[in-house]
Amino acid sequence: MEAKKSPRADLEKKKGLYLEIGLIFSLAIVLLAFSIKSYDQSKIEPNNYDGPIMDVLDDILNTDQQEEVAPPPEQEQQTTEFEIVDDNVEIENEVVPVNADDNANSAQQDYVAPVVEDIEDEKKEVEIFVVVESMPEYPGGETELYKYLGNSINYPEQARNLGLQGKVYVTFVVERDGSIANPKVLRDIGGGCGEEALRVVRSMPKWKPGKQHGKNVRVQYNLPVLFQLE
Repeated sequence: MEAKKSPRADLEKKKGLYLEIGLIFSLAIVLLAFSIKSYDQSKIEPNNYDGPIMDVLDDILNTDQQEEVAPPPEQEQQTTEFEIVDDNVEIENEVVPVNADDNANSAQQDYVAPVVEDIEDEKKEVEIFVVVESMPEYPGGETELYKYLGNSINYPEQARNLGLQGKVYVTFVVERDGSIANPKVLRDIGGGCGEEALRVVRSMPKWKPGKQHGKNVRVQYNLPVLFQLE
């Protein structure tokens, strides 16, 4: 008669489970063994080691001792001595107190404001007028002016050959002393007539200066110079 096994007592079915548990247990033991470190218990005695590290330490200690700064010398305390002097004795280099109000008053008294009239006169000296109360005039008037021009002009040969004739307008400034300044040609007819007109104007004698408010002023004057063939 065969003996029958209970299904619960059949270990063949649980063989795989037991195998896995055994593998896990073995792996845990191996990992634990690797995590344990072994240390060398031998120690180095500093007094018995003469390597380069000790030499470096000695150099550092000696350098620190050499670089110690000596304490600064004690400074002598300066004492101020006061000398009692009689009121009647004269003291050299005595400082005299200064009153700021006195200096301000003296500065105000020394300052003199410029006169407005002088400034206006300076402006008039520089300013050039075109029309004034009394216009500048050639000595002897216009009659003498055109007589001077007729006698002084040399008809340019080029203008004569080309048959050029007409008026050349010249502008200039009659200064406060009557002298002629900055002559320029406003309109030319060519042929050298403009250059000849400038030469004659520069050679003119001093004019009677123009006046404004009773004072000589600079006046711009325009003069026509006639060039006419005979």
